[in-house]
Amino acid sequence: MFPKKVGDASLGAEDDKFVIAPGLPKNDPDPTILYMHTDWCRPMACDDIPLDNPDPWIAAKPQATKGRGAVSNLAGRFETQVIETVDDGWQRLPEDSDISPELRTSVTPEYAKTILSRNQSPDLPFSVSLNPYRGCEHGCVYCFARPTHAYLGLSPGLDFETRLYAKLNAPELLRQALAVHHYQVSPIALGINTDAYQPCERELRLTRRCLEVLHECEHPVGVITKSALIERDIDLLQDMARNNLVAAALTITTLNHQVARTLEPRAASPTRRLQAMEKLARAGIPVLVSVAPVIPFITEQELENVLQAAASAGATAAGYTVLRLPWEVNPLFQEWLQTHFPERAQRVMNRIRDMRGGKDYQASFGSRMRGEGLWADLIRQRFAKALKRYGLDKSGNRAGELDCHRFRKPRHIPTQVEKPRPSDKGQLDFFG
Repeated sequence: MFPKKVGDASLGAEDDKFVIAPGLPKNDPDPTILYMHTDWCRPMACDDIPLDNPDPWIAAKPQATKGRGAVSNLAGRFETQVIETVDDGWQRLPEDSDISPELRTSVTPEYAKTILSRNQSPDLPFSVSLNPYRGCEHGCVYCFARPTHAYLGLSPGLDFETRLYAKLNAPELLRQALAVHHYQVSPIALGINTDAYQPCERELRLTRRCLEVLHECEHPVGVITKSALIERDIDLLQDMARNNLVAAALTITTLNHQVARTLEPRAASPTRRLQAMEKLARAGIPVLVSVAPVIPFITEQELENVLQAAASAGATAAGYTVLRLPWEVNPLFQEWLQTHFPERAQRVMNRIRDMRGGKDYQASFGSRMRGEGLWADLIRQRFAKALKRYGLDKSGNRAGELDCHRFRKPRHIPTQVEKPRPSDKGQLDFFG
């Protein structure tokens, strides 16, 4: 890739892509004269800066990373310093094309103090939730939980999907919580913030162990996921379903595999989710489909098709939400739009603002999930008609309709959760 005779100002035809570095005289007798390859760089020397452009350093256009949803590692809202990548004219060399070590998934063990989270939100169908993991490798760019990584001093962008935390004592904490004498039974939403069946669950089995505790105590639970790994736990879910103790929901945002590959890159494919839905339904487990989020001009046109496919796979009920852009999700989603759908970006954001009172996001109870205005009403009407058309308007087992009267205290109550000795790596070994 370098000219055969460094220092020779007369280059052969085969070297026509090599140019003398700007700012150096062509007749310089110095034999160490520098050549630059035009495929590698956009050369600019300080003396060549145009007067009408005194600042040649411009922000570099974010580049999508294969297998990741977020385009950048946007700084969290609590950070006092923001590092911005600039385009200095140099392109990435071929040897840099692989995923860098900092973008490979790492899982750090942690020991939580509590495991059940409670809310009083009037627009949520549950008041108690359980999340065995922080961060999610599925990498859904629209995920409303991304801003929580800012509390860890990490980015809600790529950090959220690459730097994960596993609450290794989640099953023991759950057992302790259910044993409290004044505990009041309410259906638990499992994996509502970050997917409880994300890839690392295959090895860690924290979700499985939490389900075993709930199964033992006959405690009602609602599970929501984008992963086919839920099929592994059909034995537990099927037994609980016989006593009206469980409902499973699979989120299907789009049936377009190409869109799904960029929107939610490490979640199961839409077809695979439908297959999982069918297996759950055949096992007698009530299955819901969550069409979430509905994204104008990206997935909105598929609303009826998703409901039809889910009904054919055995879903008995359905729900939806429109796209939400809280905190850092807003700039992250707009980066994604400009990278993957630049020709639609302005239309998408304009439609979102039409449903959010002229803003990118409104967090008001009642409207944050469905939006408001003409376009939000149109989606609501389309959804209601599709429910009737495909038989999804009948009553199905939702989390709030599960049996709370069969609950019994856990037999074994751990008094203290023993922590293993820290490893040299500081991460879980199965990731190497």
